[in-house]
Amino acid sequence: MSIFITLIQIFDTLFNSFGFIIEAIISPSQYQNMKKHIVIVGGGFAGINLVKSLVNDKRFRITLVDKNNYHFFPPLIYQVATSFIQASNISYPFRKMFANDKNVSYHMGDFLKVVPEENFIETDTGIITYDYLVMALGTESNFFGMENVQKCALPMKTIDEALYLRNYMLLTLEEAARNHDIKEAQKLQNVVIAGGGPTGVELAGMLAEMGRHIAEKEYPEIKLGLSNLYLIDALPTLLSPMSKMAQETAYKKLEKLGVKIILNVSVKDYVDNKVILSDGKSIETETLIWTSGVIGREVKGIPEESIGKGRRLLVDAYNKVNGTQNIYALGDIALQLTEEKYPKGHPQLAQVAIQHAKNLGENFKRMDKNQELKAFKYNDKGSMAIISKFNAVVDLPKFSFKGFPAWLTWLFIHIIPLVGFGSKIRLAFNWLRLFITNNPSIRLVLQPKKNTGTNTQRSKK
Repeated sequence: MSIFITLIQIFDTLFNSFGFIIEAIISPSQYQNMKKHIVIVGGGFAGINLVKSLVNDKRFRITLVDKNNYHFFPPLIYQVATSFIQASNISYPFRKMFANDKNVSYHMGDFLKVVPEENFIETDTGIITYDYLVMALGTESNFFGMENVQKCALPMKTIDEALYLRNYMLLTLEEAARNHDIKEAQKLQNVVIAGGGPTGVELAGMLAEMGRHIAEKEYPEIKLGLSNLYLIDALPTLLSPMSKMAQETAYKKLEKLGVKIILNVSVKDYVDNKVILSDGKSIETETLIWTSGVIGREVKGIPEESIGKGRRLLVDAYNKVNGTQNIYALGDIALQLTEEKYPKGHPQLAQVAIQHAKNLGENFKRMDKNQELKAFKYNDKGSMAIISKFNAVVDLPKFSFKGFPAWLTWLFIHIIPLVGFGSKIRLAFNWLRLFITNNPSIRLVLQPKKNTGTNTQRSKK
């Protein structure tokens, strides 16, 4: 170990001379008595819940690595993108979260690769050694190899993307309000959402409601008769993983709100502000929102044979990555094929990530005591989606329901998990007030930039 530390110090000196900083995290004095260093890459549901399961346990020293300095709550990110709630309502800084946890530290850095043979990872801000490595990186948008779509469509997986989408749509509305050419105005006012899963359905419902209650009042210059909101999915139903009741309810409610639903058709390209569909038709629009699929984030250094479908990491029943000795994967990026009930792997849901984390936390403690490990088994607690104002669908293991009771259930379930995200009661009341009055006041175009004396034009990514 001392030889390895010396090598790290030598490399540190060499790289510093070229302006590159390597941070070797070796046990600080206050942690010298702690046995194992667990490095967790990714501060989503899986990463945070694993930290919680091991917090203040003197047997372990934990380092959480994330390129952002905050945890956020993805189920409500579409409400940030539609200017309904502030990003701060669903985000919380890691350092504040762990301020009182003696065995937890945070390292801000973008993961680059892992070197399993030498037990360290490399980030863009330093090198970190580990005893156990836990990959909880999650997923990113999957554009299925379509370069134009990847370049020009608007994804909504991160806070940055949600804020960009919010600014983009507000600026597009302002442009439409100034435009007097009917064909051009329609192109500006058309919105296409690719993906009919829960995110696509919830986003379509929110945009349809806001179009009816806000656009008409605040954008009198816009001829709303030219506006069209499309929801497109390659599958024959919306909300395909949910019950038939949920699928039919979503279709009817969105259709009633004026959403043009196109099923059994996929997006094939996006050229010259035209969405090209698999049936040969096209839709002119400057706004293509992408919620159509995800793929695991790339983990360089992991053996090729340990990477499965969707770029997910193949793991055993204890979440250990196949072909490795001390590397684990949790949440959306983990693909476990050992549970009989889920032969193709578990669904990429928050509940899976949370249960993964809790089970692995217990297994780390069992390892320390040389006890038998507990195989992971997923407990399906159901799924839900909000469709429109006071309307939602909920699928529980033994029954399903819809309407206002489902909407209240959705609200309750999505507020309770916001531990540490300010006052949950205040957030709940503000959210309810805005939802009832249709009057959120945060439709602000905020584009922080250094003043260079020139104007920045609106542009797609």
